[in-house]
Amino acid sequence: MSTQTVSAGPLRRVPVQGRSVARVQRMLDACAELIDEVGYDGLSTTLLAERAGVAIGSVYQFFPDKRAIVQALTLRNVEAYLARLADRIPAGELTHWWDGVDGAIEEYIALHRSVPGFRTLHFGDVVDVHLIDPERDNNAVIADHLAELLVRYHSAPDSAKLRFALTVSVEAADALIKLAFRRHPDGDEAVLMESKKLVRGYLQAAWSEPY
Repeated sequence: MSTQTVSAGPLRRVPVQGRSVARVQRMLDACAELIDEVGYDGLSTTLLAERAGVAIGSVYQFFPDKRAIVQALTLRNVEAYLARLADRIPAGELTHWWDGVDGAIEEYIALHRSVPGFRTLHFGDVVDVHLIDPERDNNAVIADHLAELLVRYHSAPDSAKLRFALTVSVEAADALIKLAFRRHPDGDEAVLMESKKLVRGYLQAAWSEPY
């Protein structure tokens, strides 16, 4: 899932010219393929340079090490996911605001099925739970963004209670979706259905209790 720009993130130097942007995107695409094939531990800058068809010096021109490459790939995946949420959640007609979490789960599942490396890397937890943001763990970043969309477009209550409930929901859904993809390469449908049912039930119950 390539884009036409590259987030600054962990880059030593942000590519500006079209050829440099394309070269960095090839490196990230190669990284995603190799993560699927050999995992993070098996990944090396030498392997990546060979797969991307670039000189090893080109890799180090933009990235200090393999962790930085994986971080850049993670940021690209996060941006893709947040763009999906930004397209889907404002447009949806929801009976209750928490029904929007179903859409967030479905988009997360879609990334597992369609984006190379995602089912292994997720949002970077395999490397560092603070890979996206040094102050918040990776899932907290997603939960906070989801809260902002639900408050803005579907009148969810803007409160600490909302953010806590969405943090719990994201963690629970993430764990069950990982289980589903361990059980079946396309995701065990029964487990995926349970993930949505569990989160929806939790949010409904949470909002029936005034705490």
